[in-house]
Amino acid sequence: MNKVVIFSAPSGSGKTTLVRHLLRQFPQLEFSVSATNRAPRGEEKDGQDYFFMTPEEFKARVDKGDFVEWEEVYLGHCYGTLKSEVERIWAKGQVIAFDIDVCGGVKLKQLYGEKALSVFVAPPSIEALKQRLQSRGTDTPEAIKRRIGKAEAELAYADQFDVVIVNDNLEQAKADAELVIGNFLNDN
Repeated sequence: MNKVVIFSAPSGSGKTTLVRHLLRQFPQLEFSVSATNRAPRGEEKDGQDYFFMTPEEFKARVDKGDFVEWEEVYLGHCYGTLKSEVERIWAKGQVIAFDIDVCGGVKLKQLYGEKALSVFVAPPSIEALKQRLQSRGTDTPEAIKRRIGKAEAELAYADQFDVVIVNDNLEQAKADAELVIGNFLNDN
């Protein structure tokens, strides 16, 4: 059975850190690279962190039906999962690991049902989340304010996920994630 593991969280909650950790722990997991129409940030690389597209390219791919799901996560910034990426990973016999926004995570869980384990990574508090975003140094104060507002709304989706992991201690969150992923992967 083709399985998927979905990690979603408000920006800055630690989902990417957890996914990277799990990819090292479970060789049967393979990361699904999402597509976006925004410019790369920091050290991000095309084809590794995201498939970077122009807004026109992204829209054309939407119109062609190339996405499993897509969402305008922030005004003008779209993200999505390419069907070709899902097919590529499953063709190798791997389990897909998604690091995806909350709305996309809900859509993927609805789409894949029992084939999917959806994990919501929650920050210990909104204040802790704000501090994490500020310490990253990748966003303007206005962008951080937008992300915090979005995070408050996203927290309401937590009950639509199979598992909620509160990331107030990274080592504990890693252990919790390893346990739930291990159980899911070993369940036929």
